[in-house]
Amino acid sequence: MTLMKSLMGAAATLALTAGAALAEPALIFDLGGKFDKSFNEAAFNGATRWAEETGESFLEIELQSDAQREQALRRFAEAGANPVITMGFAMADPLSTVAPDYPDTKFVVVDVSWLDVENLRQVSFAEHEGSYLVGMMAAMASKTGTIGYIGGMDVPLIRHFGCGYAQGAKAVNPDIKIVANMTGTTPAAWNDPVKGSELTKAQISQGADVIYAAAGGTGVGVLQTAADEGVLSIGVDSNQNHLHPGKVLTSMLKRVDVAVYEAMKAGENVETGVFTMGLAENGVGYALDENNAELVTDEMKAAVDDARQKIIDGEINVVSYYENDSCPALSF
Repeated sequence: MTLMKSLMGAAATLALTAGAALAEPALIFDLGGKFDKSFNEAAFNGATRWAEETGESFLEIELQSDAQREQALRRFAEAGANPVITMGFAMADPLSTVAPDYPDTKFVVVDVSWLDVENLRQVSFAEHEGSYLVGMMAAMASKTGTIGYIGGMDVPLIRHFGCGYAQGAKAVNPDIKIVANMTGTTPAAWNDPVKGSELTKAQISQGADVIYAAAGGTGVGVLQTAADEGVLSIGVDSNQNHLHPGKVLTSMLKRVDVAVYEAMKAGENVETGVFTMGLAENGVGYALDENNAELVTDEMKAAVDDARQKIIDGEINVVSYYENDSCPALSF
């Protein structure tokens, strides 16, 4: 039975299991909600796995606005939660302000790697490596020679996804055309499936027959419209193949669930510092299951698995967008 306690008013709630003790872990979801079928839901799945295995409980909050970020951090720290796990790069500034005020509390952030905060574990992912693999698959599956990419909020992280995707596609077909769009420039871009649908239709009109969405909840609209219009899509973060069986070519897995699970498992002893999860650490990859088995040919799988190993071995260098704030294979 779950007892709901008000944390910041009617719009935001703090959920905790009745009878829970202090020093539980806490999880702050980014905008878009914990059931976004993507980034936040992966975090929720990792936390749920930990709770089911241990029989313990965790605190959680779904943010409704940017203004709540610092408030949530302070409330959880004051309540004795440890560690306090946060989602998304937008938590960087609030963490740099709040974490030093609570030196005995461990904080964890996913998608941040540049802060100088002693009691903070920063987990980032080599999204460009996983995106390279699904870019290869998109190029191999395309019949028109044109593929699409739809990002959420136009930030370096989302360009990082698109850059890897374009490099993988062009490794297969140097002449392939890549149509790229961002949903917006504010956090609302993460949860706008209607805009995602509109962008999908526009890319289809330009010839795209495989479209990769790295847009949080907005991506749900991309995948739905692609399925309705008879083209393939590629999911992101969580395995989204099941949303439209036989219509989603694959999903670029970003193991946010593992990052959250491991942090909760370590508890107050979680190691701080900067950690990156790439192909070598099984932090990113592509999804293959019964929902897309008929779409992924043996040739495709062999090519992608070969490239995966070559990236791990250093034989293929996937250029990071972060290196020069630019992409050699795609203009945004």
